[in-house]
Amino acid sequence: MIAFFDAGRKKLRLLVLPFFALLLAACDPAMMGSVAGSGGPRLDTSAPVPVALLVPRGDSGSDDLLAQNLENAARLAIRDLDGVQIDLRVYGTAGNAATASSAAAQAVNDGAKIILGPVYGEAANAAGLAAAGAGVNVLSFSNNPTIAGGNVFVLGPTFANTANRLVNYAKRSGKDRIVVLHGQDVAGQLGRNAIQQAISANGATLAGTVDYALSQESVIAAVPRVKSAIDSSGANALFLTTSSASALPLFAQLLPEAGVPAATTQYIGLTRWDIPPQTLALPGVQGGWFALPDPGATAAFNQRYNDAYGAAPHPLAGLAFDGIAAVGALAKSGRADALTGAALTQGAGFRGATGIFRLRRDGSNDRGLAVATIRNQSVVILEGAPQAFGGAGF
Repeated sequence: MIAFFDAGRKKLRLLVLPFFALLLAACDPAMMGSVAGSGGPRLDTSAPVPVALLVPRGDSGSDDLLAQNLENAARLAIRDLDGVQIDLRVYGTAGNAATASSAAAQAVNDGAKIILGPVYGEAANAAGLAAAGAGVNVLSFSNNPTIAGGNVFVLGPTFANTANRLVNYAKRSGKDRIVVLHGQDVAGQLGRNAIQQAISANGATLAGTVDYALSQESVIAAVPRVKSAIDSSGANALFLTTSSASALPLFAQLLPEAGVPAATTQYIGLTRWDIPPQTLALPGVQGGWFALPDPGATAAFNQRYNDAYGAAPHPLAGLAFDGIAAVGALAKSGRADALTGAALTQGAGFRGATGIFRLRRDGSNDRGLAVATIRNQSVVILEGAPQAFGGAGF
């Protein structure tokens, strides 16, 4: 399956809640007290900005490490702020919704004007509900779009953002008749929906969809169906939602063997095909396209973090850096309404750990992504990440 930001036994945390419950809780203005793009407490412009950071501390060793990395990255970002002081207060959520709700309520009582985190989807949803009555916005570290809306924003890279970047590039490159291959699980369906929406938005053509259950037998059975869909539609691209931790290695072997060669059918991946590095050695992914954060910005952040803390950052650490960067950029205006939803969603966006990003009025985000391919088992950038909104890919 496509993994949302989860670790080990928490793999289902973002997905197991019924969608109708998640959507109502996250998106009903009556429940949330505001809609994304409006609302937010007023700042005392003569005092440091009170910011709450909710991290999954207190649940497991891996979560404690993530929690420390998030706090480290937030404090690293604070050092960059020019003329803005942040009063950062850190709260542990133990990685669960009930504790996250209590932590968010405590943070609001302590005077927080904005909440960064938590990581897991239902915990972020619960934190948003707890903070909604006070009009406090939540910049969660989740990438689950079903919890976005109201006073909850997701900072994690979304399927929609990635799909749009890649379909936009594919359309401009003449690979505009696309078959979508996706798992039948919730994540696969969300990925399929994101790709289909991107195809429509960019004027490409949906040439067919093929689904499969999460089993080896179903993956194998899907291969001739993919070939049939491509042959009958004249498709010139195949967009896969799967990852290297799931069905990608098997598809990368079986599809070319079945007569779907990369020479005539452009393979496109919704997930990172350079993680883990062993994925680069798969014969079937050579020449495939995928998206990744701005390599230059990412390398610079990783180096700064390593210099400061003596180790490489967790892959999610940069999201805490981004949250502080956004708060600092807005607070620098000296306006009392700097952290309202309208301010957070200003179109120019922000510059964070992995490049530019902006928050959308629906609670999701746009990130500046590069388009990459794999040649001779190495990553090659085909089109760099945009440095401002309005360029290629937007």
